[in-house]
Amino acid sequence: MIKYLGSKRTLVPVIGAVASALPVRSAVDLFAGTTRVGQELRRRGLAVVSNDVTAFSEAFGQAYIAAGAEVDRSRLRRLLAGLAALPPLDGYVTETFCRASRYLRPENGMRIDAVRAGIDRLDLDPVERGLLLTSLVEAADRVDSTCGVQMAYLKRWAARASNPLELREPEPIAGPSGTVTCADANDLAGALHGADLAYVDPPYNQHSYLGNYHVWETLVRGDEPEHYGVACKRADCRTRKSAYNSRRGASAALADLLGRLTTPWVVVSLSDEGFHDPAAVEEGLRGRGHVGVLHVDFKRYVGAQIGIHNPAGERVGRVSHLRNTEWILVCGPDRRAVAAAIGSAPPPAVPRARTGSPRSRATGTTAASRPAGAASAIRGTARA
Repeated sequence: MIKYLGSKRTLVPVIGAVASALPVRSAVDLFAGTTRVGQELRRRGLAVVSNDVTAFSEAFGQAYIAAGAEVDRSRLRRLLAGLAALPPLDGYVTETFCRASRYLRPENGMRIDAVRAGIDRLDLDPVERGLLLTSLVEAADRVDSTCGVQMAYLKRWAARASNPLELREPEPIAGPSGTVTCADANDLAGALHGADLAYVDPPYNQHSYLGNYHVWETLVRGDEPEHYGVACKRADCRTRKSAYNSRRGASAALADLLGRLTTPWVVVSLSDEGFHDPAAVEEGLRGRGHVGVLHVDFKRYVGAQIGIHNPAGERVGRVSHLRNTEWILVCGPDRRAVAAAIGSAPPPAVPRARTGSPRSRATGTTAASRPAGAASAIRGTARA
């Protein structure tokens, strides 16, 4: 998978375990991104709808959520080999992302230009096209020269940028085939009749994922847009705005989405350092059912750890903090199922239950026996 801020890579086992403990058979990932969570839900047997407004997420959805046993993998490998053998092409990617900016070395940019043009010449169904585009984006990501977001590129070439572009077959994902949509999440929220679970992981600061990953958006769209600034961002990064990227609008947008949802079960992921107030979201969810909460200690992304540097490469200011807390909120009609889901988070929580008033709580804590890089502590609470 590509380097992606907000991919929930280290939280996927927790989210998967929570969903598996709920009485659900289908799920909608409303802000799918690279589809990591959707892939995990599919592996656990859920039929997944993968939704996002970005074209690169739609391609990933076709490759990892929609692609099933009907895909002719032998044909796919032949197509990838044919694309890899194309002669280099000096085109938009080379000019924009290798010369006007320095995301990729020109030798890889020309191979990307050739492969991208080659994909457009093939007769493909949506899943095959998504698989080939995903292979190209992942290949480009392995040889880029960034810290993981495309708001800037490294002053000196990353070592990986010298590696030759290599197209690889996207890994087949076990579980039932799902579907892919490219809709506004708030519009889609009210049309989920029949779906059991909605997973909500909204943008949480002023930086849009379109802006953060504009290179991948352009690779998938193949539209050669006008661009601006030293980062060569797509011109539509200025016009394709979301209320979720506004401090004034984010909370209202999320409240509107949660109010529209028709699914009986909801799982929400939030960071404590973004525009959304997790405690306020928790309080709002209580109006639709029982609420459980997991607090996961989380390492901040690499850019935050490096800090801010001036044009001379000198660090200015200091890093404020290296860790934050991720909240996972579980909401549904059955208090016992919510408590079971909270208790299922790996490593297994140790539940302590108290009964009595309708406001009684089941709680669990754990702080050890986890793999390197995982959260150092998880606290769970299920509230009636």
